[in-house]
Amino acid sequence: MKYFLFAFLIVSINAFGQQGIIRGTVIEDSNGEPLFGVTVQIKGTTNGAITDFDGKFEIKTSPGTYDLQASFVSFQTITISGLIVEANEVTLIDQINLKEDVALLDEVVVTAEVVKTTEAALLTVKRKSANLIDGISAASFRKIGDSDAASAAKRITGVSIEGGKYVYVRGLGDRYTKTLLNGMDIPGLDPDRNSLQMDIFPTNVLDNVIVSKTFTANLPADFTGGLVNIETKDVPDVKSMTASFGFGYNPSMHFNSDYLTYEGGKTDWLGFDDGTRELHISDGELFQNVNNPTLLSPADQQVYSAQLRGFNPQMGALRERSFMDYNFGFSYGNQKPISLGTLGYSFAISYKNSTEYYDDAVYNTYLVRSDRDELSLADQRVGEFGVNNVLIGGLAGVALKRDNAKYKLNILRLQSGETKAGSFDLERTIEVGTDLIGVSNNLEYSQKSLTNFYLSGEHFLDTWKFEWGLSPTISKITDPDVRNTLYERLRDGNQQFTGEVEISAGNTNFPIRIWRELDEVNYAGKLDAIKNFVAFENDAKISFGVGSTYKERNFIIRGFDWNIQQQDFTGNYNEITDEENLFPNEEGNFYIAQFIGGNVNQYDATSSIYSFYVSTELSPVNKLKAILGIRGEDYTQRYTGINQRNIELNNEKVVDEFNLFPTGNFIYSLKENQNLRLAYTRTIARYSFKEASFIEYFDPLTDRTFLGALSPIINQGDTLWDGNIRSTLIDNFDLRWEVFGKRGETLSVSAFYKTMSDPIEIVQLRSAASSKTFQPQNVGDATVYGTEIEFKKSLNFISQSLENFFINGNTTLSVSEITMTRQEFEARQAVARPGQEIDNRRELQGQSPYIINAGLSYDNFEKGLEVGLYYNVQGKTLTYTGGVNGFADVYSVPFNSLNFSAIKSFGQDDNMRLTLKVDNVLNDKREWEYESLGLPNETFEARSPGTRVSLGFRYEF
Repeated sequence: MKYFLFAFLIVSINAFGQQGIIRGTVIEDSNGEPLFGVTVQIKGTTNGAITDFDGKFEIKTSPGTYDLQASFVSFQTITISGLIVEANEVTLIDQINLKEDVALLDEVVVTAEVVKTTEAALLTVKRKSANLIDGISAASFRKIGDSDAASAAKRITGVSIEGGKYVYVRGLGDRYTKTLLNGMDIPGLDPDRNSLQMDIFPTNVLDNVIVSKTFTANLPADFTGGLVNIETKDVPDVKSMTASFGFGYNPSMHFNSDYLTYEGGKTDWLGFDDGTRELHISDGELFQNVNNPTLLSPADQQVYSAQLRGFNPQMGALRERSFMDYNFGFSYGNQKPISLGTLGYSFAISYKNSTEYYDDAVYNTYLVRSDRDELSLADQRVGEFGVNNVLIGGLAGVALKRDNAKYKLNILRLQSGETKAGSFDLERTIEVGTDLIGVSNNLEYSQKSLTNFYLSGEHFLDTWKFEWGLSPTISKITDPDVRNTLYERLRDGNQQFTGEVEISAGNTNFPIRIWRELDEVNYAGKLDAIKNFVAFENDAKISFGVGSTYKERNFIIRGFDWNIQQQDFTGNYNEITDEENLFPNEEGNFYIAQFIGGNVNQYDATSSIYSFYVSTELSPVNKLKAILGIRGEDYTQRYTGINQRNIELNNEKVVDEFNLFPTGNFIYSLKENQNLRLAYTRTIARYSFKEASFIEYFDPLTDRTFLGALSPIINQGDTLWDGNIRSTLIDNFDLRWEVFGKRGETLSVSAFYKTMSDPIEIVQLRSAASSKTFQPQNVGDATVYGTEIEFKKSLNFISQSLENFFINGNTTLSVSEITMTRQEFEARQAVARPGQEIDNRRELQGQSPYIINAGLSYDNFEKGLEVGLYYNVQGKTLTYTGGVNGFADVYSVPFNSLNFSAIKSFGQDDNMRLTLKVDNVLNDKREWEYESLGLPNETFEARSPGTRVSLGFRYEF
């Protein structure tokens, strides 16, 4: 008997060890929210579970094929048939939708395969959302195999990806788009941007990406086009370990022996400088504004000579063969039960190395002259430059889920390094005071890092839900040792080139060395409370909350002129730092003069936003939902530094604004799958630290200068700009009809109308020394109105054999109009040709008259194959305004972007994916043009990105 008991025990233990797990989520079909307390059990057995506050359940059972049943009081019972459970594996059911049906209480039977691949939850959330949203879920990530959030987001209706990184919604640029991570404000690698770089998030650690196109009171108010919220997984549903790698090849950029670069540090491949470019002089040791080092004492001359030789001697670019783009990534996630609850954890790291080379880059400046029938060339730069960018991203998260609470901690680390080298032929005309033909060389390196911590909690107490979050972020940007040298090509009396070159203060300016440093900390916190109740015999809720965001920035530019006394050079850029040319050698005519004194480019700034909101969601009559709310934000910005008149500001309050943002969203359900939406909201567009400053930020590559908006512009006693930058207040009116079909099919028609008070635009300025200065300014009131059509449809309406073919599109037609300020209108009149009438209205900067997104795709989940051809184009868009200086306006030329992608899944359980992509199939060129007064257009900027072919492989262990 004891042997039998022993054998039975062994078999039982072995059977227990060979159990499988069924996990899934149950949601309420009427609102897309998780259902708590649903009974889920294996049909015909007592083995089951009850869903928690997230609607999730877990059942352990022996391997086999089962039917699973989910039931809840007053809801239809649903049975999932043919569910296969394997030993020591997790069988995941993405979403189970329960429909309320008091009268019939019929049972609905669906197959397991359909439930596993559905996006019903996201479509239900979209249909029932308080605001107008679009998005993509984790179910789609697994199905289509996109490797990062940027690749996935471009599949969202109305979304375009700028530079492969940043999301633009409805064609509106960065100022009108905002990115959140888990609902919290987070700056990106470029703190002057509103949006976050999205290609650093691998999709296997994401839950979904949601784009809000209308505003509700619980969201930050500083967006107009769209708000993108990236949600990371808290407790992974299944164990996941993934490795990926990929390569990209551009024939015009890669394996090119003419590629321009320069010798950097040994750690450039890791995205940071190893000290090679470090400035080896402290502020206390600097000799400021030295015009003649021979006047220094012998001891100071010795120190000065040593400092001069402490600079990196390389001043010229070199050529070498460029390599192709490559990337790899790894991620891991799982959950496990512990005594405190369920512990979830995930980790991801990614590395990307990309190379660009342009041999046809153009940067021009043209002026308007009333006595000429063409635009007048002032400055032209034509040449080539190479760029190598390294990006390393790491994301780690841990979450603890208990019976009535959930806690999450995420840590994000980004590191980026970019090397850039350029060589240009240039021409300056007498239009800017100097007639010059020359050649220039430019070397740059930019190092960026970001570290973010996110701690949050959710607590459930009867009919209350409480949410809180804390998120500090540390950002740092360093541009160490930017080097720019310009030689003038000499001409004889017959204006023929002699082959000689020179450097002079009058024509070429001295060679320059620049160090830029930015340190910023960002603290964000919020607390929300949501109460469910019954009103008008329907479910209702009220929510309210408070939040705070505090930012502090330290910024400085240290610049050096390399003064010159000699005139004869061979044209070799590196000869500038030859030993015989450095002070105090006999031929030493080169010496440094620092221009840090009176530095408008050194400042400290802080900003704070304190917010509160209250919002309620009611259904006063059947089929009508009303979401009403109001949000208040108090915004303050302080500044420490000096202004252009060398007056010192000490923690001066330069901005102090308080605004209320009312919101009203109304949804009428015409049918179960049709909505009519009407919304009025007020939002705001603010300026960055960089814009609300006195800085004069010079870009040697383009020879353009960014001037902070706090600097007034006065011309002959007339104040063209008062230096008082103001936020843009926007009133938004939206009307939308939407239909939701099967398999993600959608159709919507929208109309929108926006009024903008004091929109901010980047305008061109003219000064005695340069005609390439740009400044943000408020330019008058504006209106934008238009219509939008969105659709996704299977071609099965033509033939059932085409059911896996889909067409999708998003077309926006808009009209924008701004009434010019008096100064701008008068400036445009002053340069008009005789008899030409000037209108005092024009289009809004950044608003395209049309946007077309279209795609044709083949999606066969059973075969693991998705192929798509996608097209995007935006109409001619105003990029820079001539403003109060009578310049020609700059417009972007429509870029016809046609991209192809093919994704094939194969292997056991489709655990391997091969991706082929071809970007810019048409090999179109990116161009911007001057346009003014009906004169022939001239090039402002141009470059050819070429056609890029990439191949990626992903393996799920």
